[in-house]
Amino acid sequence: MKRVNIMYGGAQYSVGEADVEAIKAAIERAHERGLADWITVNFGEGRPQPAELLVGPGIPVSIVPIPSDDPIPGEAEAHEEPAEPAAAEPGAGGIDKVDLGD
Repeated sequence: MKRVNIMYGGAQYSVGEADVEAIKAAIERAHERGLADWITVNFGEGRPQPAELLVGPGIPVSIVPIPSDDPIPGEAEAHEEPAEPAAAEPGAGGIDKVDLGD
C-alpha cells in the first residue's frame, strides 16, 4: 500500500506505507471499548507534519487506501504507443479504411 488517506473533521490526513487492516483494527478497538483513543497520522503535503487524531464512538472517520500500483492520471496515456492504422481491405476501390477507434 502506497499510503492511506484518512478523512477526519473535513480535513485529509495520511499514513505512508500503511497497513490498512492495522489502522482499521485500532479504530475498531476504540469503538469496542467505548473509549476514544489516539492514532498518529501525517498532515500536509511536501513535508508532512505529524498529527494525532482522536478516534472512538461518535467520531466520524473514513479510510481511503491508495495502492502503490495505481497509475497517475494522464501518465499512462503519455507512454502508450500510437495505434497502427488498419490495413486496406481488398477490393475497397483503392480507398484505405482507417480504424479511428471510437
